Amino acid sequence: MRKTAFLVAGGLFVAAPASLLAQTTDPTLNADAPFVRNIRPDRPGRTITTNMVPLGQVQVDAGTNRFEPAEATGFGSTRTLSGATLRIGLPSHIELRLTQGYLHPSDKRAAAPAIAASGDFEVPVPSTALPGGFAPLTIGAKFLASTVPNARSQVVLLGEVTLRNGDTSFPNKVLEPGARLLVSQQLGQRYGLEANFGFRQRGFRAADTKLGTYLGTLALNGPLGGSFGFFAETYTTWQRESKLAPGATAGIYWRPLPNLRFDLNAGQGFTPEAEGLSVGAGFSVRLPK
Repeated sequence: MRKTAFLVAGGLFVAAPASLLAQTTDPTLNADAPFVRNIRPDRPGRTITTNMVPLGQVQVDAGTNRFEPAEATGFGSTRTLSGATLRIGLPSHIELRLTQGYLHPSDKRAAAPAIAASGDFEVPVPSTALPGGFAPLTIGAKFLASTVPNARSQVVLLGEVTLRNGDTSFPNKVLEPGARLLVSQQLGQRYGLEANFGFRQRGFRAADTKLGTYLGTLALNGPLGGSFGFFAETYTTWQRESKLAPGATAGIYWRPLPNLRFDLNAGQGFTPEAEGLSVGAGFSVRLPK
């Protein structure tokens, strides 16, 4: 029931901006709004914005997060993940994206379950080292689905695939395709409401869809006065035969220049299936001005 309600709410949110897109005919009416003109990175939360890097410009979104992994991942108690996304503006309203993460090594070891020996007692299995180092690279692209760029309501499609490279300590690496529908609604001149609905799976076989992970997010961002602002989101992930794993992320940012932004953030998952407490910081820059 909770999954059905979430999908219905997400559908209504997507349908509302879609009806408004038909009413926007002149992109110059909104091109100079602060929400459009100022840099909007695809961080610090799980929500990816509808913002597209213009043709001939390059943007880097980078940061570091200290987080408590979900219980089922086997990544240990508390880890540090650094990462960066390189975003390049291409013709025809396309944005090329390269995302590289680095999971800082840990001196702790992953716990391994005991196995039954031939007798009536158990023999513990030696624990294995936790994965660390460069994570597999993710390549993706955004495609503008709206008829008018920089409109108050936007719809963008994101497709991506995670490769099988990265450090050898990462187990069971396979190609992981994924896709998202990105929707945004500008509120006034500086506030914005954004939502994502996506799906990612391990492998390209039809059977792999049963183990794929769905993602839904809803985020609000806007000014706090001067060059400072806030970001807040709620999200959930789930699989076809698993419980919802909801959480929330919030943060503040400082934007000394329209094309430069620094942020501090914190997040918390609400169930054992979600990640626990996380804290982090990062920056975003777009060149040339």
